[in-house]
Amino acid sequence: MLGAILGDYIGSVYERFNIKSEDFPLFRDDCRFTDDTVLTVAVADVLMNNKDYATTIKEYSRKYPLAGYGGNFINWVDSDNMQGYNSWGNGSAMRVSSVGWLFNSMEEVMSEAKRSAEVTHNHPNGIKGAQAIACCIFWARTSLFSMEPLAKDDIKRKIEKHFEYDLNRTIDEIRPTYEFDVSCEGSVPEAIIAFLESKDVESCIRKAISIGGDSDTIAAMAGGIAEAFYGTGKIPHTMSTHLFKVLEKEESLFKIVNQFYEKIKK
Repeated sequence: MLGAILGDYIGSVYERFNIKSEDFPLFRDDCRFTDDTVLTVAVADVLMNNKDYATTIKEYSRKYPLAGYGGNFINWVDSDNMQGYNSWGNGSAMRVSSVGWLFNSMEEVMSEAKRSAEVTHNHPNGIKGAQAIACCIFWARTSLFSMEPLAKDDIKRKIEKHFEYDLNRTIDEIRPTYEFDVSCEGSVPEAIIAFLESKDVESCIRKAISIGGDSDTIAAMAGGIAEAFYGTGKIPHTMSTHLFKVLEKEESLFKIVNQFYEKIKK
């Protein structure tokens, strides 16, 4: 989850003030965690502690009401509705990273990613986006510990086969004309491309933010995949230390993040 949360935190200041460059300070005084982090932790809490998705997501959102949620999501949180509202937005994909870590087959990952998405994002594209990011993370992290690791080209081919996203573009081609797009169809492939072009977690997050648009969410999705592929231990110490100092101030978030890393060690 650190890759996803780092992407969110670093990208938070560029969401409305896009920077079309990979050359920017990682940590500014006005960086903050947003809805991407809050809901990523909520999903992990559901999975590790056998909770209900709708109830838990609403609890976290009400605890952190100013995290930057979308309008339809806020209406759902404030309502008695516990069913999805047919969203095709990338909120389903930004929060799904723990699914790719906590299940051990593609079938399980696909099924749980669907469950995690459809509580709000039950449009086919909302479900597909969550499944694509979760599968990327699953393939990346199982590859990391495999005797026969998957190359990025293998992951690319799998995504193209199962989800039919166009990954035959480059960040340099996307960046000049890319605009704000909160749809899964218009942001999940871009996040995956940022990962495919990266050389480590930091470069992945920089590439994701540099295309502009919904910067924190694209970086959260890309960062989650990058952590799985390169390894949590490869996140620069300066980056993880800074982030933990931020999370330590929020006991409810910090507790679940620690629980998650204790669980995946086993």
